Amino acid sequence: MTEGDGPLHELDARVRAAAAVVRGAAGEPSMQLRVERSRHEGQGDYSTNAAMLLAPVLGSAPRVIAERIGAELSTALGGDLDRVEVAGPGFLNLFLSDAWHRHALASVLGAGDRFGTGGVRPAERILIEFVSANPTGPLVAASGRHAAYGDALARILEHHGHTVWREYYFNDSGNQIRLLGESVRARARGEEVPEGGYQGEYVAELAAEIPDAAQGDADELSARAVELMLNQIKATLERYGVRYDAFFSERALHSGSPSAVERALAALEQAGHVYRSEGAVWLRTTSFGDDKDRVVVRSNGEPTYLAADVAYLLEKRERGYDRQLTPVGSDHHAYARELKAAMAALGGDPDTVEVPILQFVHLVHEGEVFAMSKRRGDFVTLDDLLDAIGVDATRFFMLRSSHDRTLDLDLELARKQSAENPVYYVQYAHARIASMLRRLGEERVAAALAPGADWGGDGLEAAERGLIKKLAAFPEDVAEAAQRRAPHRITQYALELAREFTAFYEVCRVVGATPEPVESLRIALSVASQRTLAMSLRLLGVSAPESM
Repeated sequence: MTEGDGPLHELDARVRAAAAVVRGAAGEPSMQLRVERSRHEGQGDYSTNAAMLLAPVLGSAPRVIAERIGAELSTALGGDLDRVEVAGPGFLNLFLSDAWHRHALASVLGAGDRFGTGGVRPAERILIEFVSANPTGPLVAASGRHAAYGDALARILEHHGHTVWREYYFNDSGNQIRLLGESVRARARGEEVPEGGYQGEYVAELAAEIPDAAQGDADELSARAVELMLNQIKATLERYGVRYDAFFSERALHSGSPSAVERALAALEQAGHVYRSEGAVWLRTTSFGDDKDRVVVRSNGEPTYLAADVAYLLEKRERGYDRQLTPVGSDHHAYARELKAAMAALGGDPDTVEVPILQFVHLVHEGEVFAMSKRRGDFVTLDDLLDAIGVDATRFFMLRSSHDRTLDLDLELARKQSAENPVYYVQYAHARIASMLRRLGEERVAAALAPGADWGGDGLEAAERGLIKKLAAFPEDVAEAAQRRAPHRITQYALELAREFTAFYEVCRVVGATPEPVESLRIALSVASQRTLAMSLRLLGVSAPESM
């Protein structure tokens, strides 16, 4: 156990130890043993299903086993446990003392920036490749969801204890890139873009920025246009607070002798997973769960995008990464099967390849949804969105719901500076605490946080206990967000913590509370809340303002 695990991890360990004593030499119970916060005050602070899991193992009634576990816990927890009650078919409800709540608060404060860290077992080296929009145009607003998701997930995985590498894979070869160069040349000549080419004002701007674009070679124009667009994409991502460790060029996979693509195809052929038909080379992905085989080399001898993806999979594995995460859009369901099948064909573990599917983003303005097309040139860029509602609102709203659900981003709500706007509500809670602590002064706050500070005895208010339990839940929420690849859990947690603090603040006076130990406890509780709110916002890539 590490200092970042938190008080609930310790409580969970105590419950499991008590269950193990009652189990004795009998078989192992189900791994579904849980210790969860009770939903109703009369059901205690936490409850566990341990007795019901042990019942079939021990051949006894769950309620009888619950009584035995409760007795073990009473000895193990001592003064931290007020009482236990057996409920329903065999749930064991734990009523924890005020002393436990004070110890939990001290644990949260003592962990500092380590709170919620190090919970992963075992830690992995993870490469997350995200956004990776083709550099054929500016990042559109919908890319903001991919960027926020990938960046927040990387932050959460690191906080949980993994080592994470962030990578952007950009397509700088192939037909789409050639069409971009031809579109730029056509605009420079005042002509219509070729069929399937790119429209929009940004193409004309590229043509104006590239010298002699009207007479330029299409391949050279493509390379220059990609360079300009990639620089713009990098600037937008930097503005959005998204950091990458590397930008990886697809062209690099086709260079060298043998190239990475050639090496990957040779490995597949040596393993017997490719065949030739109709002049093309096919990868037998159906042997690994795909719904159909896939072409890796066209009949004209050109490698497909899948061939480059297979080479990229192999290249990343050779760099020593234990896991590869590649979030993609909802129109890429088949892509997930292809990548897993390709990894299996390469002799790797397909489960180390994860492809979270992100659903669409709808921008809503005055009740109407924007319809956008990048190729037609009628789209809202991510920069446009940041200009309209700011970085913090954009990131928070993009992470507000699960990535596998379509997101409606209400621009009017995101602009509001009121409690209706969730990001404003969370940030305001942080700023309110900062303002209150400034009024108290550094010396008074330091005294309240000092080791051995007097936080009083019995008599905690329900709002104080509730806020402590919400703080204690942070490490478990981080773990769930990391394990489920679900940054929205931290967004929800931040909002719930802000609500819990607001409820506490409305009924529990802090500045000037009497007697002094009560004020000290509430100062400490406010500091812990501020730190945990700031930590939650930091994991989301959202600022935690000191004043608003």
